[in-house]
Amino acid sequence: MLNNDTINILFIGDIVGKPGRNIIKALLPKLVLQYKAELVVANGENSAGGFGITEKIAEELFSSSIDIITTGNHVWDKKNAVSYIAKEPRILRPINYPEDTPGVGSITFRTRNNNLVGVINAMGRTFMNTLDCPFKVAKKEVEKIKKETNIVLIDFHAEATSEKMAFAFYLDGKVSAIIGTHTHVQTADEKILPKGTAYITDVGMTGPENSVIGFKKDEIIERFLTMMPKQYEVPSTPAILSAVYLEVNTSNGLARKIERIMLKES
Repeated sequence: MLNNDTINILFIGDIVGKPGRNIIKALLPKLVLQYKAELVVANGENSAGGFGITEKIAEELFSSSIDIITTGNHVWDKKNAVSYIAKEPRILRPINYPEDTPGVGSITFRTRNNNLVGVINAMGRTFMNTLDCPFKVAKKEVEKIKKETNIVLIDFHAEATSEKMAFAFYLDGKVSAIIGTHTHVQTADEKILPKGTAYITDVGMTGPENSVIGFKKDEIIERFLTMMPKQYEVPSTPAILSAVYLEVNTSNGLARKIERIMLKES
């Protein structure tokens, strides 16, 4: 049995299209009960047909036990969602976008068990869009949030493994967990860093298993063979759910446990 000074958190990897949303509906409520999770965070930037998010889909995810939705470089792919993101604080866009960008990059959220948790969404710059420095911007936001709570979780949406690792060591001991997203492939390097921050390079994808990072494999193969642009589609195949489970000390905000999760659709 867990101590009363522990908060249990689930972080769900990038949700891709309808297969990803369907497996969330089917399995996430059971996972919440199994792990006694009082906070669920999920990356939803690919939840609308593999590109972007819409208001309708966001509300669908919120009704499926997800508390906060993070995003990344595909956050603006559905243009009609911009006004919704601007007014819905539970959807985060990367905090290192320019100040005038719609929406917010962090939230301080009161959980079901009345714990206050800070969640930050940041995006890397290596092989990605040129944004403000995620290291400096995130550190400044962490210092702001820690005036209210020691429990801080960061979704670091980035391509390069080296950038993710450097970012994690830069903030080790200052935040509860740094969860990598974007590559859609779950890595096997989950750990608690020397100063107490939980880390994984990439939590993986929640979407169609027999695909290339969520898209029809034949279309992706054709793209590599011909180098011609093509509109990719999400296949209707059995899905996987990729996630991590975190146990965090509510007193000092440091991680006690990180556990990888990968479930397949039955």
